[in-house]
Amino acid sequence: MLQASKLLPGGQGLAPVLLKRAATVELDWDVRQKSRFDATDSQGRHIGVFLPRGTVVRGGDVLVAEDGSMVRVIAAPQPVLVITHCTQHGTPFDLTRAAYHLGNRHVPIELKPDHLKIEPDHVLAAMLRAMHLIVNEANAAFEPEGGAYAAGHAAHAGGHDHGHDHGHGSHDHHH
Repeated sequence: MLQASKLLPGGQGLAPVLLKRAATVELDWDVRQKSRFDATDSQGRHIGVFLPRGTVVRGGDVLVAEDGSMVRVIAAPQPVLVITHCTQHGTPFDLTRAAYHLGNRHVPIELKPDHLKIEPDHVLAAMLRAMHLIVNEANAAFEPEGGAYAAGHAAHAGGHDHGHDHGHGSHDHHH
């Protein structure tokens, strides 16, 4: 068994041609939130993944094996609920309310400008429908938010400084 204990978030620093050539492994959210798991890559190799506790693997990340080979992670399609607002009876703000209520229940949520995604749950689906939201079942990749204090939080994955100067009231964003 080949061991992988290094993760390159988003394959950062690797040339696109290397990413293209790398073996791949499709993993669902349940597996990608574990720091230790076994997988079989697109070349048929059995890989034992041993990452630091608390590490979350995202689609597009690259695992580096002990022999230096790379395995690009693909977020596997899985059952999800896609939540959208009702254009006839609501507004896009309804999604913000839904995210608030789901967050209070500590539900992993993938946030998009026009929809939310959660793992299937008939009780939550009923609650959301009662809020006049549209809830559809789908099979899609699931990449929930990591949380404001999680390492590699999506909004700050680039590691750039926002230049917040709280003492002088400025709010510069240098992107």
